[in-house]
Amino acid sequence: MRTVTVGTRGSTLALAQTRWVVARLKEEWPDTDFRIQTISTKGDQQRVSLATMARQGDKGFWVKEIEDALLGGRIDIAVHSLKDLPTEQPEGLEVSSIPKRVDARDILVGKEGMKQLAALPQGARVGTSSVRRRAFLNAYRPDLQIVNLRGNIDTRLAALAGDEYDAVVLAAAGLIRTEMRHRIDEFIEPDILLPAPGQGALALETRADDDLNIEVAYAIHDHATDDRITAEREFLAGLGAGCMAPVGAHATIKGGILTLEGWVGALDGRKVIRGTTQGDAAECADLGAELAQDMLGQGARDLVDAAHA
Repeated sequence: MRTVTVGTRGSTLALAQTRWVVARLKEEWPDTDFRIQTISTKGDQQRVSLATMARQGDKGFWVKEIEDALLGGRIDIAVHSLKDLPTEQPEGLEVSSIPKRVDARDILVGKEGMKQLAALPQGARVGTSSVRRRAFLNAYRPDLQIVNLRGNIDTRLAALAGDEYDAVVLAAAGLIRTEMRHRIDEFIEPDILLPAPGQGALALETRADDDLNIEVAYAIHDHATDDRITAEREFLAGLGAGCMAPVGAHATIKGGILTLEGWVGALDGRKVIRGTTQGDAAECADLGAELAQDMLGQGARDLVDAAHA
């Protein structure tokens, strides 16, 4: 029996989504022994905020050590949360498969009586570690207090038991994949808050010359998800922004037509730029690049640069 080693971070969410991937791969390759290997990344060992790491130009802090293991042959396939991947990949690696995306939306979990974002009382304390969510919340509800919140899903939910937070904003996919959907109080629709580019999707990364494991990974590839993600990430790349920028993007496909929405905001919420484009899904990359150029013409570059200053 052939053995394939799958690398991932050791967090609860990373392991849950990697076990899901391995189960799907096992269905397609029943005669293969899939083994999971956990790898600690710089993001797991962080001593400063993610925003600070981003401002210092530190890219790929959730994935670099995993990619090094892949390049070194210590693992055969890497499983990432796709939104954590920089838009430029290291030489010798490629994303060989993007499985079907789960819910891309953000969600709110709050204390009793604080279950809806629009209905939160003035001055309510909302926890998030995301610069995108911070920028959005400052624009949507400038009366709220946005409080930094770090840690894994369990830690962030547990923080509600104390006095520092009234509600937290997280990605729906994390709670769904860890079987905690029941904890979700409100799904925040994309017309209110656009998710991060690639949110809710996974990426299976391989060595570019490893034809056998490319074939293994591709068995669970979803073409529609790939088109949507491509549009969103081309938009992000076109802005010259990284995964820590105050940028949101969300693509949908209906009848072969892809609609892409993009959002860029100032961290203090005082300025936002939002745009939409539409076209044939086969032109997904071009649509993402075109929307980025349109929004750059409206001043998006200044907002992206300010977030990294």
